[in-house]
Amino acid sequence: MTPFRCAAASLARNDDLAGTASTVRSFLLVEHRGAWGVEALRDARLPDGLGDHLSRTGRRSGVRVLLVRRPGRRAGQAGVRVFAARAAGADSWLEAGTLATVDDVRGLDLTALGQGRSPGLDPYDGPLLAVCTHGRHDACCAERGRPVALALARSRHADAVWECSHIGGDRFAGNLLVLPRGLYYGRVDPDAALDVADAAVEGRVSLDHLRGRSDMPMPVQAAEIHVRRLLDLRGLDDVRPTAARTEADLTTVTLDAGDRTVRVQVLRVLEAARQLTCGALRDNPVPRYEVELLG
Repeated sequence: MTPFRCAAASLARNDDLAGTASTVRSFLLVEHRGAWGVEALRDARLPDGLGDHLSRTGRRSGVRVLLVRRPGRRAGQAGVRVFAARAAGADSWLEAGTLATVDDVRGLDLTALGQGRSPGLDPYDGPLLAVCTHGRHDACCAERGRPVALALARSRHADAVWECSHIGGDRFAGNLLVLPRGLYYGRVDPDAALDVADAAVEGRVSLDHLRGRSDMPMPVQAAEIHVRRLLDLRGLDDVRPTAARTEADLTTVTLDAGDRTVRVQVLRVLEAARQLTCGALRDNPVPRYEVELLG
């Protein structure tokens, strides 16, 4: 019997990508070359108490902590690489550093990072490409993510690419996160990954696989993508949401789009419950967004 795969089921249902990026503004990426287990910070072989510290402090500070490694677990430079990113539109930033040991990550100020300030690293000229390959968390992430990471590692973008632990949206594997802008891409194959990476370097978004921008609520993500597609606007800052008001399942969004102001209405719809991850023990409704142009 063929095992259930959530990414194949999602593709067969034609689940919409727009408006599905995890809502995260601050990220900390910590290099760990060993196995990650099912829950990375809990199950990876980190120094005693470090995983719990990062999980607890990250939660309290509003920082998403990810483990990363070079594709294929190839050796990196000496020491432990760490990256801190703040997704904030045109004000996004990325920092990096090399620690002597992974335990030294305790010295970083995650409270500052969660508030949009430097945790104590150095400015880094991105972008950074993080591909979810967390197969113990969901089989689709490994099966579809690893070929993407390896393709990027063999390309001109090799220095920018890292495998990463779970970032959300298993059913959209392969998933690719572009930092510091917090751009989530889904259903990315090796060819699409190169297009996404080229776009990131050139200051563009790649619309075909865009799930959304992590510093926005999901209905606003859907609104931005709809307007970008409608007006064919691909520059990173060509479309900027300026206001949003939500009442129940209806969100009204105002956006600056090129040289005009656009208002759209976004309705959140829940479709029939389905198994949304490979290991889910129960079905959940499939959310999608219907976007209507108001003017």
